[in-house]
Amino acid sequence: MIEPIFDPTAWGLTDKQAALGRQARELAALKFAPRAAGYDREATFPTENYQDLADSGLLGICIPEDEGGLGADLKTYMLTAAEIGRFCGATALTFNMHVSSCLWTGGLLDQLGLSDTVRDELHTRRRLHYRRIHDEGAIYAQPFSEGGAAAAGFKAFGTTALKVEGGWRINGKKIFASLSGHANYYGALCTALQHPDDAHSRRNTMYIAVPADADGVKVVGDWDPLGMRGTVSRTLIFEDVFVPDEAQLMPHGVYPDAARRWPHMFMTLTPSYMGIAQACYDFTVAYLRGEVPGMPPVKRRMYPTKQLAVAQMRLMLEQTKALWFQAISEARPDPSKDSLMRAWAAQHTVMENANELAQLAIRTCGGQAMLRSLPLERLYRDSRCGSLMLPWTAELCLDYLGKGALYEQGESDDA
Repeated sequence: MIEPIFDPTAWGLTDKQAALGRQARELAALKFAPRAAGYDREATFPTENYQDLADSGLLGICIPEDEGGLGADLKTYMLTAAEIGRFCGATALTFNMHVSSCLWTGGLLDQLGLSDTVRDELHTRRRLHYRRIHDEGAIYAQPFSEGGAAAAGFKAFGTTALKVEGGWRINGKKIFASLSGHANYYGALCTALQHPDDAHSRRNTMYIAVPADADGVKVVGDWDPLGMRGTVSRTLIFEDVFVPDEAQLMPHGVYPDAARRWPHMFMTLTPSYMGIAQACYDFTVAYLRGEVPGMPPVKRRMYPTKQLAVAQMRLMLEQTKALWFQAISEARPDPSKDSLMRAWAAQHTVMENANELAQLAIRTCGGQAMLRSLPLERLYRDSRCGSLMLPWTAELCLDYLGKGALYEQGESDDA
């Protein structure tokens, strides 16, 4: 029996959180873990894992219960996804892209006090997407990055949606677009234009689902990165792609307000790396105890240097878990400045400490840890990718923390 990352009793989990975590852990340990090395080696998408997620109902984890899903809130999803990341980081990371399409349009928006008109429009349109997921097993991606400052929230997206009769005409390019060529719909963030010569504005950000098989959708380029190779994050091209009005994942104009008022929604990349951090510790303990399946039962735990290293790893893991758990526990609309700074600190800590734990694991376990027959070298490569991921990269988190500590809103040093 594999113990949970967060023991339900010790961490005060709800029955739903404990049950979904157990379901994800058992599924990932039994089926995802044996496949992970192959997906990494070949840089192929975890198609079989997604079929298992669909069969288990987990594709609809954040679809509200009254609309056919499991009704998980942000914290419940994060705890569940961390158990998946423990056994296959690429599956957990791409799962985030899919789930965010439901989480952002579901429980998060329902807490924003939308007007009756906007709420009715949201609920009518999201049912279309939710039905595709729980009836057809449809997979949604969330192409975000464009190679500039838009994904970090500093400028308008270069991908545009021009209003035309009956819908929108999408043009643009998304890079590092996870699930490219494998998702059924791409939930694209783009700048809505009423006229071709309108100025681009972040206030006009639109979130709309583009069918993968629509005319003008192309997937180009290779995918041969350092880590997270199973995400298959190739480049997406949209060339005059027509998408009907009902394809909007959020009513026009809602996304900018949601991003501002629900900043914790940008933490949903972190569960993959929380799981990787736990996996690094788990493997090291098993290796030193001579309990790694398929290896000789040779114990290495009696050496003081190994004991000290494991102690350091345990300290780092506990610190990471505590900060991350607190940050996701207090996630809510319109957080305080202190809460938001804690979210940035948790994001930075998880992303950086996952890689530090992977380094310590390799050094502690020794030369055999470099072999691809063991998972540590994959965990190391996957873990190194976390600090690079927008919109909250490790560098941006430090920038936000420094400025947030020294400046109140509206303050400047101008004379």
